[in-house]
Amino acid sequence: MSSSKEQASISQVMCFLHEWDQGSKTVRSRMLNDFLAKNTGKTCPELELEFAQVASLFLARLTAWIRLTYMFGTCLDIQLRAVGVFLSANSSHQYMIEFLEVGGVLTLLEILGQDKLKEGDKTEALRLLQIIANAGQKYKELICESYGVKAVAECLAKSETEGTQESAAVLLESLAYGNPKYQNQVYKGLIALLTCTSPRAQQLVLQILRIVQVQRSHHSIVEPLLNLLRSLHLEVQYEAIELITELMQSEVRLALLRGLVAFLKPTKERNPKHKILEDPEVAKMTDSLPVLLQQAASAKTIRILAQTSEEMSKELLSLRVIHHLLYAMGNQEHADSQRQASLALEHFVRMYPVVEEHVCRAMGTRLFQSFMHNADVLHLNMDDIQADILRSNKVNISCACKA
Repeated sequence: MSSSKEQASISQVMCFLHEWDQGSKTVRSRMLNDFLAKNTGKTCPELELEFAQVASLFLARLTAWIRLTYMFGTCLDIQLRAVGVFLSANSSHQYMIEFLEVGGVLTLLEILGQDKLKEGDKTEALRLLQIIANAGQKYKELICESYGVKAVAECLAKSETEGTQESAAVLLESLAYGNPKYQNQVYKGLIALLTCTSPRAQQLVLQILRIVQVQRSHHSIVEPLLNLLRSLHLEVQYEAIELITELMQSEVRLALLRGLVAFLKPTKERNPKHKILEDPEVAKMTDSLPVLLQQAASAKTIRILAQTSEEMSKELLSLRVIHHLLYAMGNQEHADSQRQASLALEHFVRMYPVVEEHVCRAMGTRLFQSFMHNADVLHLNMDDIQADILRSNKVNISCACKA
């Protein structure tokens, strides 16, 4: 027979649940704040003791209220934080099962897609999804089966606050690990995000891709990755170059190298209006600027790659990189393109005598001497005729240099 203390505890809980059932939004909000103040950080046994072994009855009421009201944002922040008390409690497996059985994952994912909800509410929903994902592989699979990758990716792309973006990025990274069934789906979702218009989202996605590269890189990564070299944001360009460097050990290596060399000598056909150019900052610039930025970044990337190994240098030479670097050096529309191309070319000239001969002949003795003296500032001392000569060069070192 129950002790008087247990009876009193049960009676107290029943009164609490009755007050909840009859309470208005204001009353329930107060009750949730009290609940959070008293129970945040408690373990599952402690919560059961607090609710006379029927804590699940309150969790069921709480989740039902969320499902009925989340589209209106009614007390959503404290509702989600209260659910978090249950899901994050030690030994909370039963609470998680109960939450999932009533469609908890779908509700959280739907919250991410509601344009009218506060960013803080979405961040809290992402935190709960992270708790669920951390519970193991089958829970990650459940999130993915519920179209979670798409929902989280869209939230990352559209979010206006860094906190929400970072929470979404952490969750996507988590879903890529210990989840072999859906690893490729997450990977392709990350690639699709490269075309979003948020520089911070692009930066986060590039960082994740560097961490979660799958065994076989998908060729769909090549075009959007190279297009990020057009970004006005240096942090995005930096991460893109880092990822390109790491992908040199993958099967997309040759496609990336060909793209980099081709962008040194851009044509009108290589200047499409990609979605990435919908950034309001970019829209204010001329149509040619993104291509010029890409030209400069490509030259910089080529220099970095060529300096990594002699094998890489020879592979680039086979793609007529010298001809294209000379062309970029003569591009007076963009000083940084000239500078980066000059620095890249300097590496090849100092490494291969045959390249030195061809470049000296293409430049002419006077300009070549200035180039060898200080390649970093050559563009500052170049006249129009010299620039035109560089753009018109016919250098063709198409075979790898022999040792």
